[in-house]
Amino acid sequence: MDKYLIVGLGNVGDEYQMTRHNTGFMVLDAFAKASNIVFQDKRYGFVAETSLKGRKLILLKPSTYMNLSGNAVRYWLNQENIDQSRLLVISDDVALPLGAFRLKANGSNGGHNGLGHIQQLIGQQYARLRMGIGNEYARGQQIDWVLGRYDEEELKTLQPAIDKAVEIIKSFVLAGIDITMNQFNKQGKKPAANPSLKAVE
Repeated sequence: MDKYLIVGLGNVGDEYQMTRHNTGFMVLDAFAKASNIVFQDKRYGFVAETSLKGRKLILLKPSTYMNLSGNAVRYWLNQENIDQSRLLVISDDVALPLGAFRLKANGSNGGHNGLGHIQQLIGQQYARLRMGIGNEYARGQQIDWVLGRYDEEELKTLQPAIDKAVEIIKSFVLAGIDITMNQFNKQGKKPAANPSLKAVE
C-alpha cells in the first residue's frame, strides 16, 4: 500500500490554539474531523491514520514546537519508510493574504522557521501548501502577529481556504502534485470575498 505523510505545522499547548502560526494544525484537524479519525500522542507528534482509495495517509502534528519540526518529519518518514515525494507539509505564510493559499512542489523556506528546520534535515525537495495569514502588523511585530489568535471575522475568511486545503490533501494523494497544483493554485490566489471584513486602519 502506498503511504503518504501529511504534516501540519504549529505549536502544541493551549496557549497556541487558534493562533495564526497553528494554521497547519487547523487544516489537519479539519481533515481528521471530516475523515472521522482522532489523533494519538506518539513519538515527536500527534498522529492519525486513514486510508483513501487504497492509499494510507499518516497525518502528523509535530509536538517538537515549530523550530524543530524537521525532527518529527524526518522520524516519521523513516519510521514508516515513506518516500519524500509523498510528503506534504502545510504551513502558515505571512506573504499571502488571509484566506489565500499556494501549493508548491519544492522551494525555499520563505523565512518560515518550521520549513527552515525541515529543509536543514531533508532538503528542499518536498511539497508544501502555504496558507495565507496576512501581514497587517507594524514593523518588528511579526512574532506577535503570527502568535496572535484569529478573531471571529478572520476565521470566517480563513474557513473556505481550510476547506480547500482538505480537498488539496486528497488530490495530492490521489492525483499527484502537478495535477493538484494546476487545479487548485488559481483558486488560491485571492481569498473569498467577505464583505463584513473592515479595512485595517
